[in-house]
Amino acid sequence: MAAGVRPLRGLRSVCRVLLFLSQFCILSGGEQSQALAQSIKDPGPTRTFTVVPRAAESTEIPPYVMKCPSNGLCSRLPADCIDCTTNFSCIYGKPVTFDCTVKPSVTCVDQDFKSQKNFIINMTCRFCWQLPETDYECSNSTSCMTVSCPRQRYTANCTVRDHVHCLGNRTFPKMLYCNWTGGYKWSTALALSLQVWVGHVQLTVGLH
Repeated sequence: MAAGVRPLRGLRSVCRVLLFLSQFCILSGGEQSQALAQSIKDPGPTRTFTVVPRAAESTEIPPYVMKCPSNGLCSRLPADCIDCTTNFSCIYGKPVTFDCTVKPSVTCVDQDFKSQKNFIINMTCRFCWQLPETDYECSNSTSCMTVSCPRQRYTANCTVRDHVHCLGNRTFPKMLYCNWTGGYKWSTALALSLQVWVGHVQLTVGLH
């Protein structure tokens, strides 16, 4: 009888151990499930990343480049293609030398056909408005019509020619004589007036 009770007690002990282990697994599994569910429900603070767009490279060509011959002599470039260190204290009418640099996107060479950026130009010390009339162009006014003496004047906008270098503003106002009368240039109107006058004189002499 005692021999039959011992295996029964041992079986109960095993059952108790198995029951304990099963409950432990259930409890531990539930805690992990709750933790996983909590992490899904509340994922915690999120990080935001700002994507900074890359600056677009400028491919625009400066407008002055259209006036600048490529691979020509730097000293022959138009004034719009270079930057020069001018000296306004030079003596008027005297030769002067200025240090110049080509503007960005402009290519030029020296006398030996080598690429050059810095160079010098020789010019006469004078302001742009002091240039001779052949070195600049001025706007015309067809609304300025007169046959009076002395001839009337109008304000014109004058611009220095590209290859000419001078001091100050390259565009300036200037008072010019009216060159139009009744749709004709002054020279044409003058010639017509002389013809009329000569004809009148001849007619008068013939009558006498």
